[in-house]
Amino acid sequence: MERRLITGHSPYEAVAGFSRAVVAGDRIHVAGTAPIPPDGSPPPEGAYEQAALCLALVGEALERAGASLEQVVRTRMYVTAPEHWPEVARAHGEAFRDVRPAATCVVSGLLDPAWKVELEVEAVLP
Repeated sequence: MERRLITGHSPYEAVAGFSRAVVAGDRIHVAGTAPIPPDGSPPPEGAYEQAALCLALVGEALERAGASLEQVVRTRMYVTAPEHWPEVARAHGEAFRDVRPAATCVVSGLLDPAWKVELEVEAVLP
């Protein structure tokens, strides 16, 4: 089985020993993706903007793996408070309205208190 690593820009990848995504056979597993801008600046304030940034980063990883958001079959959304759900759901809906992957949302603490959301996805190569 082919196993290919896709790196990202997260400062945590080398420290914690993980990849932004792993292609294993026809599957793409994208790691939990936090709203960390590529330039290292602080994350956006709002939950919608953070979710949109996470989805853009996920989309970049999928593209490097040979896929797109259209091939996503599962998403997991981690939000730090229930009140963030409507804005995260709006961003998720804009990205996946026609794709309709299986999805889960969990209220949980995240590594950085500035993060309101983190997303991970699974996709299938086209």
